[in-house]
Amino acid sequence: MSIHTLSFLFFFCFLFLASSIIAKVQHHDFVIQETPVKRLCKSRNAITVNGMFPGPTLEVHNGDTLQVKVHNNARYNITIHWHGVRQIRTGWADGPEFVTQCPIRPGKSYTYRFTIQGQEGTLWWHAHSSWLRATVYGALIIHPTIGSSFPFPKPDRQTAIMLGEWWNANPVDVMKEATRTGAAPNISDAYTINGQPGDLYKCSTKETVVVPINSGETNLLRVINAALNQPLFFTVANHKLTVVGADASYLKPFTTKVLMLGPGQTTDVLLTADQPPKRYYIAARAYQSAQNAPFDNTTTTAILQYRKTATTSSPIVPFLPPYNDTNTVTSFSRKFKSLRNVVVPKTIDDNLFFTIGLGLDNCPKNFPKNRCQGLNGTRFTASMNNVSFVLPSNFSLLQAHSNGIPGVFTTDFPVKPPVKFDYTGNNISRALFQPVKGTKLYKLKYGSRVQVVLQDTNIVTSENHPIHLHGHDFYIVGEGFGNFNPKKDTSKFNLVDPPLRNTVAVPVNGWAVIRFVADNPGVWLMHCHLDVHIKWGLAMAFLVDNGVGVMESLEAPPHDLPVC
Repeated sequence: MSIHTLSFLFFFCFLFLASSIIAKVQHHDFVIQETPVKRLCKSRNAITVNGMFPGPTLEVHNGDTLQVKVHNNARYNITIHWHGVRQIRTGWADGPEFVTQCPIRPGKSYTYRFTIQGQEGTLWWHAHSSWLRATVYGALIIHPTIGSSFPFPKPDRQTAIMLGEWWNANPVDVMKEATRTGAAPNISDAYTINGQPGDLYKCSTKETVVVPINSGETNLLRVINAALNQPLFFTVANHKLTVVGADASYLKPFTTKVLMLGPGQTTDVLLTADQPPKRYYIAARAYQSAQNAPFDNTTTTAILQYRKTATTSSPIVPFLPPYNDTNTVTSFSRKFKSLRNVVVPKTIDDNLFFTIGLGLDNCPKNFPKNRCQGLNGTRFTASMNNVSFVLPSNFSLLQAHSNGIPGVFTTDFPVKPPVKFDYTGNNISRALFQPVKGTKLYKLKYGSRVQVVLQDTNIVTSENHPIHLHGHDFYIVGEGFGNFNPKKDTSKFNLVDPPLRNTVAVPVNGWAVIRFVADNPGVWLMHCHLDVHIKWGLAMAFLVDNGVGVMESLEAPPHDLPVC
C-alpha cells in the first residue's frame, strides 16, 4: 500500500471521526399532561408538554440526532410532528396521526428518533392530532454545524417569537362542536406571542412578553406562526426587519417593515437596535383573505425594550396593514429568493395540477337540521382535485404500505381535477361544490422530478391557503392570480434562485407552482395548515417508493411504534 493511499485513508478516517464527535445525540422527554393555564381573566386546563405553554424549545446543530420520548399522561390520543424536518428514511418519526403512525394512546409512550440533515434555521414541532396543536407546540432551532457559521454577521442575541391562537374554551371541544354541526368552528379569543396575549387584552398586561435589547445590538428574531387557522401580519414599531431565512433555508437578505406568515411558516429576521432607547411594540394580527368569513380581529403584542428604559413609559405603537391587504402580502412574497443559485428540476416526470379549496356537503337525509349549519343547510367540507381526504382509523397509511395491508388506501389520486372550470370565477356551478370522499394517494417513483400547480378555487370563497408538504422541501418557482395558464405563466418561472420552503402560501384567488425531487421513501401528507381545513379534508398524500439499496429505502418500523 502506497504512502499516498495510507495518507488518504488516514485523512478519511479523521474526517469520519471528527464528524462523529461533533454530531450529538440529544435525548428529551415530553410529558403530555393537563395544566391549569390562565389567560384573558379565565383559567382552564390546557394540554401541555412538561407543564409549559408554549412547550420547550429544542436547540440542535445541523447533523445532530434527536430522540424524544413522548409520555402521554393526558386523556386524548396524541402525536408530535417535527414540522419541516426532512425525516430522510425515518418516516415513522414524522408524526401525523394515521398517516405515519397510529396515535399514542393515553398512558402509553413512543420515542421519535431522527437526524437533522442539511438544514439550518428555524423549524418547530407541534401536535398533529385533533386540535391539540392549539397549545402543544414549541420551537426547533437548528444552529449551523459546529465550526461553521451563519452566512451573515453573527447576531448579538437570538429570540424565538412564536405566534399562536388562544381559545377560552377547550379547543378539542370547539372542533368537536363544529364537526357535529357542520358549521365553521368558533373563532379564537386572542392571538399570542410566546403564549401571552399582550397589553391590548383584558388581564394580560402583567405577563406581556418583554424582549430586552441594548442600543446598537442586532437580534436574530426567529418568527414562527403556530396559529391554528389564521395567517398573520407581524411587525416591530419603528424598526426595519432584514429577512435572512425561512423554513430552515437561507435567503438573499431583504429589508421590510412587515412580515406575513401563514400557519406553519417560519421567517428569520435581523433587527438592529438603531432607534432612540424606548419601548416598542412587537405586534401581530390577522391577514384575512376569505370574504365574509368571521375572524379574530384582535392584535397581540410583546415589547422590544431598550436597556435602562423606564418600564412605566408607554410603548410606541406600530403600523399594521389592513386585514385584507393582499397587495402587501404579494409584494412581500415576491422578494423571497434563495441565497445562491440552486439546482431546480428542469425536466419533469410527474406534472400535477391540484385544485384546492372549500366545498359543501348536502345534508344527509338522516341528519337533523342542527347538524347541517353550513351555508343553506349544508355541512362545510374541503378538497384537493374534488377529493375530500379521509384518514383511516385501523392502520396508519405508512403501516398499510409497509406491511402490504389491502383496503386501507388506493393510489388513484387524480393528476388533475375531474372537471375543468373557471376556478377563480364568480359563477361556479353548484354541481362542483360537493366533493367525493376518499383515501387516495399519488404514487411516485424514487427520484421522480415533480411539479405541482396548486390552484385556489372560488368555491364557497377563495382564500390564501398555506399548503405544507411533509418529508420534502420544495422550490416555489412561480405565483400569480387568476387561473394558471401554462402557456403564459411557465415562461415567468424563476428557475435560478427560487426560495426553498416546506409551506407555501397559495395566493387568494390565485396559484403557486412548486417543484421537488421525490428522494425520500415513505408516505408523505400534503395539506392545508389551516387546521379547520385539514379536518374538512383539504389534504392528500404522496407514496414514494423505495429506490435502490438500503440508503434509498425506508427504515424498518421501530419496536415501540404505537398500535391502533
